[in-house]
Amino acid sequence: MAYQLTEEQRMIRAMVRDFARDVLLPTAAERDRSGEFPAENLKTMGELGLMGMNVPPEYNGAGVDTVSYSVALQEVAYACAATAVIMSVHNSVGCGPIYLFGSDYLKETFLKPLAAGEKLGSFALTEPGAGSDPAGQRTTAVRDGDSWVINGTKMFITSGKNSDLTVVTAYTDREKRHKGISAFVVEKGTPGFSVGKEEEKMGLRASDTVELIFEDCRVPAENLLGEEGDGFVIAMASLDGGRIGIASQSVGLSQACLDAAVSYAKERVQFNKPISSFQGIRWMIADMATQIEAARLLTFNAAAMRDRGENFTAAASMAKVFASETANKVAYQALQIHGGYGYMKEYPVERYYRDARVLTIYEGTSEIQRTVIANHVIGK
Repeated sequence: MAYQLTEEQRMIRAMVRDFARDVLLPTAAERDRSGEFPAENLKTMGELGLMGMNVPPEYNGAGVDTVSYSVALQEVAYACAATAVIMSVHNSVGCGPIYLFGSDYLKETFLKPLAAGEKLGSFALTEPGAGSDPAGQRTTAVRDGDSWVINGTKMFITSGKNSDLTVVTAYTDREKRHKGISAFVVEKGTPGFSVGKEEEKMGLRASDTVELIFEDCRVPAENLLGEEGDGFVIAMASLDGGRIGIASQSVGLSQACLDAAVSYAKERVQFNKPISSFQGIRWMIADMATQIEAARLLTFNAAAMRDRGENFTAAASMAKVFASETANKVAYQALQIHGGYGYMKEYPVERYYRDARVLTIYEGTSEIQRTVIANHVIGK
């Protein structure tokens, strides 16, 4: 591999790889069938330091760099993509906004248990009429004494049912458009905050995706993240980090597809020889390996730029769009190499194919990533 990992990064990769392949991998297919949320595994991941990887130790985090986080997420996604998205959302857009924008009180109260893996976080931005266009959201928060009263509905919220707290965006001043959006930390069990419809998904079935409903939900004034009107900036900053997470997830899933395809091609005999000896298959596998390596390097580049304190917005979008589209291509090719068996649930590539599809949609569609990149290259 061209990108040189440090000794610490290699140790983290080895530790997470052992855990993921020993604990997550053997039961991934069963979780896909049952849709059971991996609560116990997440508890263990918290003990291993995987639920607050970029949070400093003073807030119970592991305090490692973004490249280490990417490496760990790739290994988790290789074993179980559904567990990986829970980990990614929790780290990137659960812990991330509270660490970057939260007051000392919010960090002490909420970030510490999140980073330790004692509590699970989620992020509620998307609404029925506002996905790629956050300024189109309708949820409102009105100040009332020492509280904010939130009303509205969020949808497609990853971990929304199982999380202990959610970062929620809402309009505090609609006249100002995106500059009138604010962000709040809302705890599970707050009166007026309920879980609505649970979605039946094509893939990532062990990760819950739900509707969240706010009906006169009263939140303490100190649960405001940053300043009033900072919500859009908080969302965009969180999503930049989240895109490195989804790119990492895509790379891990792609690698699982490649390994499954290579293993099957060596075993499957046709015309008295393994299909891995046929040029058509060999070239497919060569292309898969090349695309995965390019995706991995783009992802590490965005992570390293973030670690150096550089503006990584365009790099994160490049990594996310390329890695997520690579995952879909590679899953397609891996299934093709398996032939009819690939279409059957007894082989993991059937699950990989379904799990890969959403990667080009959530945390910003491929179209939104290309818009971000074009704005960077050409200007708005």
